[in-house]
Amino acid sequence: MGRSHIAMVGIPAPGHVNPGLEVIRELAARGYRVSYANDPSFRDVIEATGAGFVPYRSTLPEVAGPARGGGDPDRESGQASWEGDVIDQLSVFQRDYEAMLPQLRAAFESDRPDLFLYDIAAGPARILAMQWGVPAVQLSPTYVAWEGYEEDMRGFTDGLQADPRGRAYFDRQAAFLAGEGIGMDPAEFFGRPPRAVVLIPEVLQPNADRVNRDVYTFTGPALAAATGQWQRPAAAEHVLLVSLGSAFTDRPEFYRSCIEAYGNLPGWHVVLQIGRYVDPAKLGPVPANIEVHPWVPQLRILEQADAFLTHAGMGGANEGLFTGTPMIAAPQAVDQFGNADALVAAGAAVRIDSVTADAGLLRRALAEVRSPQIVARCAELSGQLRTAGGTKAAADVVEAVLADAQAGSGTAPRR
Repeated sequence: MGRSHIAMVGIPAPGHVNPGLEVIRELAARGYRVSYANDPSFRDVIEATGAGFVPYRSTLPEVAGPARGGGDPDRESGQASWEGDVIDQLSVFQRDYEAMLPQLRAAFESDRPDLFLYDIAAGPARILAMQWGVPAVQLSPTYVAWEGYEEDMRGFTDGLQADPRGRAYFDRQAAFLAGEGIGMDPAEFFGRPPRAVVLIPEVLQPNADRVNRDVYTFTGPALAAATGQWQRPAAAEHVLLVSLGSAFTDRPEFYRSCIEAYGNLPGWHVVLQIGRYVDPAKLGPVPANIEVHPWVPQLRILEQADAFLTHAGMGGANEGLFTGTPMIAAPQAVDQFGNADALVAAGAAVRIDSVTADAGLLRRALAEVRSPQIVARCAELSGQLRTAGGTKAAADVVEAVLADAQAGSGTAPRR
């Protein structure tokens, strides 16, 4: 009898692929046959984990490439755009569900998995799991629903329903599920998985005390060992990393403010990541204590840094918490505002407005985030995360669900 087959289904976005790669690597290392369905733009980074790549063509707007940007020149032109309001953006995901499902069915019909793992934005995998009678586990790179979530969000959803476009979106979603024989309410189906691994620290989860722990297991981030080369200068008393991630980096004016604030600041060495959109020449003169790069090995630097000015994306927040690095949170979009608030509430960060931040504010924020209270709290949170389990704990949950399903069906677990 062959090895148990675990199929992961994701979407082509770094913030959805990268957080779970080490879990996939761990499952493959434990002897399972792991398949990973995603757009071809992520083939290389997925195959590097030891998983077999299963291609499907996503209709989602093109995003930056797997780890350092770059995109896929073979992605279809004329795809949907992220422009518009929330209804437009939700509709983009619904269209992708409809395009994804038949491709997944064709890919796995003759090679059905023993368990589906799926990203929060890859709900069609759960449809196939229900239709084929196999277990499903959601792999969440962000926070999850809590008890009472739907009631707490009622005002928001009622507002969407009041717009004819919103009503059409909800009707389309319901018709999609009904057409597949799924009688569940769409909000419950997509928002309430049967079992889930949550790859974030609990301090970033809203209303963590109201999350059902029979369904959701918080393992903390599944981080790979730090890669890339960077060595803290011997003369540096303190190191500050400035990074706005990979997507929202076209901010030359913000980088100039950082150079003004931290250039020649006594005792401080600054690593400034500017992304792929900004020409370094637009930054003006750069003092000797600041190094400028389009990309940096972030985790490697954070292991040696004393402060981190971050956009508070989930990936950066995870790494900052794991390394115990005090953070200046400068959110710009989507979940970053909530993450920034959670970091401040946890005692691990101070928050600034990146749009209005000038050199004076940036210097004050750095002084504030180096307070003994924040430094000590960051060390405490880092210790908690390092004992939460991360990669191995996440793989243990998947393995246990698979073993329970096979025991219930009378099938011996296979490796």
